[in-house]
Amino acid sequence: MSDVLAMLFATYIMKGKWSYSEVPDLLKPQVKEILVDEGLGHLTGEPFNG
Repeated sequence: MSDVLAMLFATYIMKGKWSYSEVPDLLKPQVKEILVDEGLGHLTGEPFNG
């Protein structure tokens, strides 16, 4: 279930509806991984290797 929620948050971030800071701490690692995999790691506002 958390995979689905992480994808939902990531999708909303990609569409500009939410920001990474609104993601619950529990889901942030998964959401960050999705965004980085999509080449959008900069949307996390955090440093990343990629």
